[in-house]
Amino acid sequence: MKRARSMLPQAADLSASLLAWYGRHRRVLPWRALPGEAIDTYRVWLSEIMLQQTTVAAVGPYYMRFLARWPTIETLARAELDDVLHAWQGLGYYARARNLHACARAVVARGGFPDTEAGLRTLPGIGTYTAAAIGAIAFGCRAAAVDGNAERVLARLYAVRTPLPPAKSRLRADALALVPADRPGDFAQALMDLGATVCTPKQPRCSACPWQACCRAHARGIAETLPRRVAKPVKPRRHGVAFWAVNEAGAVLLRRRPANGLLGGMMEVPSTDWRITPWDDREATKAAPLKARWRRLPGTVAHGFTHFDLELVIFAAMTKAAAARNGIWVAPARFKDQALPSVMKKVIDRARRAVTAA
Repeated sequence: MKRARSMLPQAADLSASLLAWYGRHRRVLPWRALPGEAIDTYRVWLSEIMLQQTTVAAVGPYYMRFLARWPTIETLARAELDDVLHAWQGLGYYARARNLHACARAVVARGGFPDTEAGLRTLPGIGTYTAAAIGAIAFGCRAAAVDGNAERVLARLYAVRTPLPPAKSRLRADALALVPADRPGDFAQALMDLGATVCTPKQPRCSACPWQACCRAHARGIAETLPRRVAKPVKPRRHGVAFWAVNEAGAVLLRRRPANGLLGGMMEVPSTDWRITPWDDREATKAAPLKARWRRLPGTVAHGFTHFDLELVIFAAMTKAAAARNGIWVAPARFKDQALPSVMKKVIDRARRAVTAA
């Protein structure tokens, strides 16, 4: 690998060619300052949190709605967490929303964002990559902001055959060696854009790449095979029961999930724990949020999370109960006002269709 590296241009030349390409082909994104515009750290931070494990196309509308509702970090810090969770629904990975709110309050309490990578990493929801990206773009820190796009570009440029994730530290070091002292933010965004628009996972457009002539993977005809990845284990399947309780007024029982853990702080159709073994009818009804004549609805609800797949069955009941443990009665017309994650929207849709068909 040392021999391959010695055949590459100097880091300054690689950086200069990428920045020249970026000047011609940079993407126009709602959170990205145009040349000559002042950089708003709040906008950079908000976009980077939203973009974690989410695509640019998916984030755009959410970002604009958030910015319209909370135009400054001070307004976001004053918001209720439930409002933030409600605005976030559909973006997934809801811990990001809780951390976003906690981070806003922490930044306002300290009087502003830290201007170093190390300082940024002390804030809720900001890890290695996010600290580097915010540091480089907002504060001009010479930092290696290596996301999935950048990993792909660098793995191909240097023909790194070590699979991910073991290769991550090596690729961060490679990136840092290329970051120019004078334009680290532009370099970070240029590397992201190159991976997103040219050095794509499938059928990379090598002829349009400013690094084509020196890319080791392209020269060897192996660009599409990189980066390599360690095979992922098969995701386990978990099982649970959701309880669709409807009172005499037609309202449905909902409750808030615990603040910590998966979907923390979101609203749900009350459900059992999600476990490896299925629930039988008898133990399911014992776990119900209130006493009623429960009946099992046909079909199941399937939903995929990052580390496991979930299968839910639904039990339904009509009830005269005026109250329930840790729950509220919500008219179906008001579901839109609740912070409901995607899996619970699936439960609601399945339950309403099954009850209507019965």
